[in-house]
Amino acid sequence: MLESRSHRWLARLCFLGAAAAVLLVLTVAGVAASLLLVLTAAIGTAAGLAAAWWFLTHRGLLRWLAGAVVVVAPLVVAVLFARANLIWVVLVFGLLWAAAVAAGKRALAVPSTGDGVTSSFETAAPLRPYLIMNPRSGGGKVERYRLAERARALGAQVFLLEGPAVDVAEIAQRAIRDGADLLGVAGGDGTQALVAGIAAEHGVPFLVISAGTRNHFALDLGLDRENPAACLDALTDGVELTIDLGLIGDRTFVNNASFGAYAEIVRSPAYRDDKIGTTLELLPRVLADSDQRLELTVDGTTVTGPQAVLVSNNPYAADDIAGLGRRHRLDSGVLGVLAVTVRGAADAAGLISGKGRARSLTVRNTGRVVIDADAPAVPVGIDGEAVTMPTPVRCEIRPGALRVRVPRHRPGVPPPPPELDWSRLRRLALGSSPSSAPGEEKARPAAASSAV
Repeated sequence: MLESRSHRWLARLCFLGAAAAVLLVLTVAGVAASLLLVLTAAIGTAAGLAAAWWFLTHRGLLRWLAGAVVVVAPLVVAVLFARANLIWVVLVFGLLWAAAVAAGKRALAVPSTGDGVTSSFETAAPLRPYLIMNPRSGGGKVERYRLAERARALGAQVFLLEGPAVDVAEIAQRAIRDGADLLGVAGGDGTQALVAGIAAEHGVPFLVISAGTRNHFALDLGLDRENPAACLDALTDGVELTIDLGLIGDRTFVNNASFGAYAEIVRSPAYRDDKIGTTLELLPRVLADSDQRLELTVDGTTVTGPQAVLVSNNPYAADDIAGLGRRHRLDSGVLGVLAVTVRGAADAAGLISGKGRARSLTVRNTGRVVIDADAPAVPVGIDGEAVTMPTPVRCEIRPGALRVRVPRHRPGVPPPPPELDWSRLRRLALGSSPSSAPGEEKARPAAASSAV
């Protein structure tokens, strides 16, 4: 009851802050000045967003002129506001509105348990764990954290990936034949995915050691990414999770498979050493002059000509259109599909600002998806590794395919942040029950889909 009362007062505080922000502008600036204020800000924002699109899609002088507009546009708006003595109004308005949004989200928030939404269960500790470690991964984390020594001291057999052309799949298969009852990897997500597929095939648990560079899979499992040695605690004091796996062709992926712009950039030899520079250099071609035209078919709908498609093992957060954030669960039984189709500066501005995403962004949660192209093969980034696959490319979800052993004590996965639903906030502020109470939202079934 106390928690419900605090949520109601937070909802009321949200509306109070929003009303105060609007009244401040109308009272101090006046109605006519307020309209001029909004119009000036809108024009400056539109110019900056359009220039950002030109910066990404052109080279040479046009790129740098567009970059100058991106910088100058907000400065011009700020100068105009300052000459009208309205800078303080804008600052106070921003603070009030930020406070209102924070209070609204807090009112709808789910109390955090620190353990995510994927339930764990007790199992016996492995008797013959087998760990594959890449000494070069993550800038040498295997050596820096003495992972091989610590794992052997806990009874694990360790294979170090040293020397050229090591067949990781054959090593894992051989370990299973020799009686291994757990497979684990200290390395990048691409190697994690390969061995995870073999563990799932044989029904043995899988252990993730966060020794890669980005460790996205470890992040979504709630593991400690700062100290990979902590992941070894699962060998002696661990629990198991049952999660889904993605399948693209005959390959497993744990995070995502990307097509179009992102896949083209990842396949560049220069990408690993200079990600930002390589991206800026290649974006004009892959966005505006791509040699291949993609076609996405999902849930009976066909999207023609998307510049980028991201298929993920479970959906990313709704506002994450690049797959750079996190997934708050890995057991919902659906793929997340994001397709970006930008036809010009207006679409780009709407996509960046979030106000016109319906025109350029397709979002689906589904069990399977097909990506085709007007070419016999397409580049694909699978968990950050560049490959080429024959078209059409089929992706599907394997619900509950993988058992993952994790430490009992770990950072965990926080609940997803609530979306700011003004209708629910209004009902909460008035003291009535919201139609969808916090924490009661379920994952959408495989057949469900939505477009944003």
